[in-house]
Amino acid sequence: MKAAARGLSCAFFALALAVLSPALSAQQSAASTASAHQNPNWWKNGVIYEIYPRSFQDSNGDGIGDLNGVTSRLDYLQSLGIDAIWLTPIYPSPQVDFGYDISDYENIDPQYGTLADFDRLVTEARKRNIGIIMDLVLNHTSDKHPWFVESRSSRTNFRRDWYMWHDPKMVDGKPEPPNNWLSVFGHSAWQWDAKTGQYYYHRFYIQQPDLNWNNPEVRKAMYGVESFWIQHGVVGFRLDAITSLFEDPTDTDENYVLGPDGKPLINAYGDKEVDTLKTDNLPEVHDVLRELRQVADQTHGRKVVLIGETYLRSVDDLRKMYGPHNDELDLPMDMEVGFINRFDTNTFRQRVNEAETEIEDEQPLFVFDNHDNPRWDRYDHNPHHDDVGHVIAAVLFASRDTAMMYYGDEIGMVTTPPTRKEDVKDPIGITGWPKEKGRDGERTPMQWNDGPDAGFSPRGVKTWLPIPPSYANINVAAEEHEPDSMLHWYQQLIALKKSDPALHDGAETMLNTADEHVLSWLRKSDNGEAVVVACNFTDQPQSVSFDLSAQGVHGTHLKTLLKTPGAADPASLHSIQLGPFGVYVGRVQ
Repeated sequence: MKAAARGLSCAFFALALAVLSPALSAQQSAASTASAHQNPNWWKNGVIYEIYPRSFQDSNGDGIGDLNGVTSRLDYLQSLGIDAIWLTPIYPSPQVDFGYDISDYENIDPQYGTLADFDRLVTEARKRNIGIIMDLVLNHTSDKHPWFVESRSSRTNFRRDWYMWHDPKMVDGKPEPPNNWLSVFGHSAWQWDAKTGQYYYHRFYIQQPDLNWNNPEVRKAMYGVESFWIQHGVVGFRLDAITSLFEDPTDTDENYVLGPDGKPLINAYGDKEVDTLKTDNLPEVHDVLRELRQVADQTHGRKVVLIGETYLRSVDDLRKMYGPHNDELDLPMDMEVGFINRFDTNTFRQRVNEAETEIEDEQPLFVFDNHDNPRWDRYDHNPHHDDVGHVIAAVLFASRDTAMMYYGDEIGMVTTPPTRKEDVKDPIGITGWPKEKGRDGERTPMQWNDGPDAGFSPRGVKTWLPIPPSYANINVAAEEHEPDSMLHWYQQLIALKKSDPALHDGAETMLNTADEHVLSWLRKSDNGEAVVVACNFTDQPQSVSFDLSAQGVHGTHLKTLLKTPGAADPASLHSIQLGPFGVYVGRVQ
């Protein structure tokens, strides 16, 4: 059952804003105390640090990270140099998908703390010029959310049309799903409800029914949620699964993805793979993005940034996410750069260059890993583990981009998947084992020191996921005292990104584009300051030289700004020596 309307009328949207105006007025007073984030461009070329709250810091000894734990580590995050924290969902939830199945959008799950704890986090973070970004899950709710409980109660309930219900396809007198659409997490995206005799659609878990974004009341409710958290002082939202809001109204089958033999490919869950063209990135998504932007822009005194989880098919699709008049997302995630999953110079050069030249001068957002994907060590080249980490960090922080990093990246935390099915917590791994081991490996607790529970929990308890063995050597306390550590490499790169005019907001031009071994680029500021960056993508020493006259740079001498351990300072642009997976950053003089 779907509403006939395919979008909000201007009149309805005006009414929605009027309904939200009391909350918007209230949040304006909270906004007046914002510090650095009053700058409307604070997010451009900034650094956003993703925290998976369950795994960052446990303050009360229950083995689960919490908001007070995050607050206790703000000084550390300030020393790292970040501008904002993105918190994955902390709302009340049955925790089937560890918070992405929400049962109450306007409160805090007790295992993470209280709304007062959240407000304290916002206040303390603001004192350190750090903003808080909430994860806004718009595509679906928990099946325990009161909205869905009502919707499921009968076909005549007033919230029935808040979700995606559909009559079955009858085969030999038995109900079957209306089409072949698949859940991202395996098997049919349709779940039978015997009580009301219909299927409901779930793009993700069965316990995460999709909302019907064709229904104006759904939109009004969700824009109210957006306003609520703006009132509580957030500086932005990361919009989860934002491209999945709409489905093809014809409800016809997806096309199967065919292999070389012309037969459908089989995914990790044993399903015939489909192309999702009818269930992902439909045009109506842009209407919602513009409306979300209008609510965010009611905030006077500070910029509320909209970040999109945008797994897209092309750079052209990415460009559209900003909106024709910069009226949609501020920062759609560019997954084409960070999730290449091939440590290949030419591919990186192509993808980075597309982001820098083919999105009409919009601000790219680069991200290399997160709570849903293996960490950057998927690019590992033993015995050069840390060296590869230096290269990845240089691409992330020395490019013209807003950089999004994941907790633990800065110390070189590695993916540690479970080795036995009985240890798996993530339902994806339970369903897909052994081909799909789930996402536990990238969600293990933060490694603060080499003591009990790696400093994650205040006393030795059973943590919600095991502490990886790597904590003995890879931890904050050890790396703070090691000048050549990954932690210091991150701190230095972030400091350069903030302080050097060319690296902060200078234009970016790829150099030596025929070089298959070294990725190099020029950052040049408006006042002519120039910085070259060179990254060796191989395990063999490489030598590079640059002629920058075509870029209007006529100096040839270099002042080293940053280099990987053991490298010599080059005398000029004509000869820069790079060790295996070596990195050099220098100002042209």
